[in-house]
Amino acid sequence: RPRDCALLVKSETRGSRDPGVVGLAVFRAGTVGSMNTIDLIIDLHRGNDRQGPGSAAHTRLAMELAGINRSAGLAIADIGCGTGASALVLASQSDAIVTAIDSSSVFIETLRERAERAGLASRIRPMVGSMEALPFEDHSLDVIWSEGAIYNIGFETGVRAWRRFLKPGGVIALSELSWTTSDRPNDVEAHWLREYGEIGTPASKLRVLEEVGYSPVGFFFLPRECWEEQYYAPLRASFGAFLDRHSHSVEARRVVEAEEQDIQLYRERGRWYGYGFYIARRRWDG
Repeated sequence: RPRDCALLVKSETRGSRDPGVVGLAVFRAGTVGSMNTIDLIIDLHRGNDRQGPGSAAHTRLAMELAGINRSAGLAIADIGCGTGASALVLASQSDAIVTAIDSSSVFIETLRERAERAGLASRIRPMVGSMEALPFEDHSLDVIWSEGAIYNIGFETGVRAWRRFLKPGGVIALSELSWTTSDRPNDVEAHWLREYGEIGTPASKLRVLEEVGYSPVGFFFLPRECWEEQYYAPLRASFGAFLDRHSHSVEARRVVEAEEQDIQLYRERGRWYGYGFYIARRRWDG
């Protein structure tokens, strides 16, 4: 699945981290299992603006669909934030205080530096932590944001567990691997059901949100440019320097090869799957 490489770190350090396309390829190749490999993946991705498909424009689009009051000083949590692609947009486009959480201390430190350079350090609070043990009180958040990360604990598990942190009427906005068509080739379906059993159509994901206590308010698919131009192109541009830093070691070459395989997978088969962006509000209880 096209998932944030920051997520791979979480699964290795916690046991259930979303590996991302690169992570899945490395898992399939049997090369993940040492901190050395994990460190290599972090090093490859830490210098890029984002660790998975998306764009600042589409984060802003999701904010608009969510109807976020940009001058209200909201409390926002960005869960599985990586190096802060979403957190930086959320903070720059509103008066919110954004608590940005990721399990990788390297990515969190990178986000801290980026926030300083952007003049947003007073409104972004980077934090190393687990999405399974979030440090929030019940009914304390106006918005929960999570791009490409909820896979770590599963879509239904995540939206159900995180609901209690939202104020009634609060917003949840997240991107999730989804089928783009009702029918697809058998080999594509078998591949993704093996890699991520919770992959589903947008209708099935929206149904889950309704069943666990949300009212959906918006949905869209990330276009190919969010993969090809915003994520894959900068990633591929970093391969040479990455390999040089690690003396073209076997382990470093395997990481790059896994990335290349996943890029090719999307280019050949990406018409049948993608990231859906889901926006919903927590319903009042009772």
